[in-house]
Amino acid sequence: MDFVLSGVAACGACLFTNPLEVVKTRMQLQGELRSRGSYQVYYRNVFHAFYTIGKVDGLAGLQKGLVPGLLYQFFMNGVRLGSYAIIESSGYIHTDGRVNAVKSTLAGAAAGVVGAVMGSPIYLVKTQLQSQATSSIAVGHQYQHQGMMHALAATYREHGIVGLWRGSSAAVPRVSVGSAAQLSTFSTSKEFVNDLQVFPKGSWLVGLTAGMISSVVVVLAMTPFDVVSTRLYNQPVDNLGKGQLYTGFANCFSKTFRKEGLLGLYKGLGASYFRLGPHTILSLFFWEELRKFYQQFR
Repeated sequence: MDFVLSGVAACGACLFTNPLEVVKTRMQLQGELRSRGSYQVYYRNVFHAFYTIGKVDGLAGLQKGLVPGLLYQFFMNGVRLGSYAIIESSGYIHTDGRVNAVKSTLAGAAAGVVGAVMGSPIYLVKTQLQSQATSSIAVGHQYQHQGMMHALAATYREHGIVGLWRGSSAAVPRVSVGSAAQLSTFSTSKEFVNDLQVFPKGSWLVGLTAGMISSVVVVLAMTPFDVVSTRLYNQPVDNLGKGQLYTGFANCFSKTFRKEGLLGLYKGLGASYFRLGPHTILSLFFWEELRKFYQQFR
């Protein structure tokens, strides 16, 4: 039940934040491996990107990749949050009744690794679908997928089972870092807010406030890994399934840093916060409330 509740909570958040995921993906691919000022800027900022995509690709364009996005959230976050919930209820992350920051970070990272490996093929398809755009505003490599099942079948047909897990070398550090930052910060923030006694014990405002604090830490820690992950998943490949731009996580990280500088690794930071921030707040809030409801019902 922990896994199901966690997956449902993440899907609830995804329904609201998927358009921001599309915007984030496009901004992270814009000017790929090009120095500042040497490429055409289609998306000037989050709001301009949102307007441009809606105007050119239509409102449906802002919900590209929604189906794989929901599946990814259900399976990846179901496994990740569900695993953490089991570890938490076992008492591992607590020392003398208090949240242990090191233990909660390790538990969050471990749960993130499992979730990232499980969800990698769906994330691959989601990224490629979200990058597809009308030629006048297209950035990054353009795949011609007709939908999630077509994308999965085409990838498997051309590159086999290994091709479905291409890019997982970036997914594992991305999700493990994000998960460690998110869950450890959420647990300690929730405890801190309870200690302040600003809200009544058990109030939904405790989880909401802790989620808001966690969201800032997650975005700052995760964005460079997110940029690398997006680019690895979306890069073109040869007939053997090898990337034509990057050989792996370290190569993509170093190439991006050399060509685009530190700001290149934080490209789309505003879009990342507008997407990851609300998603973190909503998913953790839904997760907390669903778990409380289930405990009361049981």
